[in-house]
Amino acid sequence: MSNPLTVVLTKAGRTKIRYPATLVADTGDRISVRAPWAADGVRDFGFVRFEPGDVFTEHFWRTRWYAVKEVRTGGGVLKGWYCDVTRPAVVRDGEVLVEDLDLDLWVSADGTAVLRLDEDEFAASGLAETDPEAAAEAVRALDVLAGQAHSPAGLPALLT
Repeated sequence: MSNPLTVVLTKAGRTKIRYPATLVADTGDRISVRAPWAADGVRDFGFVRFEPGDVFTEHFWRTRWYAVKEVRTGGGVLKGWYCDVTRPAVVRDGEVLVEDLDLDLWVSADGTAVLRLDEDEFAASGLAETDPEAAAEAVRALDVLAGQAHSPAGLPALLT
């Protein structure tokens, strides 16, 4: 399966980024793609740096409110997992459409750092007022991801 796709990430009704990816697998619920780091230059979060040459194996679900992205250097060394809380993915016309709901989780390669990110952005987004059901799903999804990250099997258990 080396079919080309385009991942389209939206946020608050606008396209945040779109980038080419290669289909790795499609189980009917989970679609997995591989893509190089798509942004310009280096993005240093303090706890991890994403940079040209990094490779993301991204897993999106049609029924779950998150995406899990395994991040490796170009040489194959695991950096960790970056998880986006999203609405369930829609796959159509060669595109994976994903709506970012602000909440994120970072898990280091060794599993010792599990960081909940952007909770302030989520609170400021107003989603709890405009779509309380989606906001509740988003918070639940972040809790599920964090719980799985802290479990002995870690995030890879979601990918089997």
